Amino acid sequence: MRDPAYLKRLHREPSPLLLELEQHGLRDGIPIVDRAAGRFLSVLVHSMQANRVLELGTAYGYSTLWMALALPPAGRIWTIDPDMECTEIAASYFRRAGVEERIEIINQPALEVLGSFPQRNLDIVFIDAIKSEYEDYLAVVVPMLKRSGIVVIDNLLWSGRAAAVPKPSDDEQTVAIRAFNKAFLNHPELDATIVPIGDGIGIGARVD
Repeated sequence: MRDPAYLKRLHREPSPLLLELEQHGLRDGIPIVDRAAGRFLSVLVHSMQANRVLELGTAYGYSTLWMALALPPAGRIWTIDPDMECTEIAASYFRRAGVEERIEIINQPALEVLGSFPQRNLDIVFIDAIKSEYEDYLAVVVPMLKRSGIVVIDNLLWSGRAAAVPKPSDDEQTVAIRAFNKAFLNHPELDATIVPIGDGIGIGARVD
């Protein structure tokens, strides 16, 4: 049986700065990824020695910081979020962690940026932005990945709502997540799965 409390006790505590950022996000009501999802991203970056990472959805930079601390020396993250107030707070944490030179913040809506985004052969793309736009993001970012590069998506269980019996009263984001999950798992260029980490993490490797 899954026991999150056991796993929380078993793992080391995150760094003090990550813990501070967790509390900052919770205090301000800013959504951040589950701590387990942050650890998962860190492991992926370490295992791939990922040098080129694109993130859609910065907020306070919690997931960004998990990945930045795992980057190899030449690694770089481009993170896209139009909310300048949030990303200014994110940037303050990046400075304090000593990783600000590895991270470029782009303050525009993701779909306005991606069409002309110049980077290709990306190692990892992490998506945690507007849920109703997930399918649009995926269509654009898969061609940006290197072969064997991975796309990672948060919130695919959507607090259990994605698995519930569909109802006419379901909100737009729930409907969008359900549709996205089917499209993601059947994407012709990805070997994809969804794992029950945090609020549901999708991971797909580009195979074509």
